[in-house]
Amino acid sequence: MTIKGVIRTGLIQLRVLDMEKSIRHYVDIIGLEYVGKAEDGRVFLKGYDEFDHHCVALRETDTAGMDFIAMKVESDEYLKEITEKTIAFGLTVEHIEANSDQPGFGRRVAVTLPMGHRLDLYAEVEMAEDTPMTMNPDIWKQAPRGMAALGIDHALLFGPNVDLTTKYFTEVLELSITEVLKNPENTGNMTVWLTANNKGHDLAILEYPEPGKLHHIGFKLEDWHAIGHAADLISVNDVALDAGPMRHGITRGQTIYFFDPSGNRNETFAGGYAHYPDHPVREWDFAHVGKGIFYYTRELNERFINVVS
Repeated sequence: MTIKGVIRTGLIQLRVLDMEKSIRHYVDIIGLEYVGKAEDGRVFLKGYDEFDHHCVALRETDTAGMDFIAMKVESDEYLKEITEKTIAFGLTVEHIEANSDQPGFGRRVAVTLPMGHRLDLYAEVEMAEDTPMTMNPDIWKQAPRGMAALGIDHALLFGPNVDLTTKYFTEVLELSITEVLKNPENTGNMTVWLTANNKGHDLAILEYPEPGKLHHIGFKLEDWHAIGHAADLISVNDVALDAGPMRHGITRGQTIYFFDPSGNRNETFAGGYAHYPDHPVREWDFAHVGKGIFYYTRELNERFINVVS
């Protein structure tokens, strides 16, 4: 499969309430690598299997949540092209200079989505100082810590105007829809899973009355055994557990959900199917939402839908 245009989800900036506790959570427990700290106090992290400078930025403030999420595109020429298409689509854009707030990142275009979130698009990013080996590579240089997060995988965003946001993602950014969950009336889509490559999803979006909300950020783990190890670490470290370990019907991913010290929901995700452009969209009616999300218990609890940041 030739991946062109938008390549992947590559960066998220989270708001956290206590930086020291957050660093321990994301570095010691989830297993991200500490990259550095900015003069304004923001901290940058990466997965041990990632080549880019960083994938997570943490900003200490008084409210939890997400500042923005960013996707990497194939070239600066393509970035210019989709910027013009975004403006023609009717969305607001802001131009962010290279290295202005994210070290190692080239210029970015910030788009205000109809759901109220900020999506940044970028074409250039420096390689991290410590990357996976490329010559006769071992599986890792040093044994990864904690849950051994390979890197950022996806995010689920909550907000209004899912239909218009889906139209932007598919018509302008040319992402593929992998799965949909119908609304209770089965008259439209309540949730849409979108991918830029052959993963089950890079982003998912769910119809919700409040704009700009984050349901979770997902980190990639290697396999089901790693999900079990993550569950052990959650218990050992008294991390707030949300759901799992379990499996999704949607995406078929193996997973566990939990909260960081600020209340941002995290997911560790393994497995799932490969998507290709000729695959049909997989559909779920609302009567089967429990099985779609919680495949084994087949029951969806209210906290999973109503707790966001």
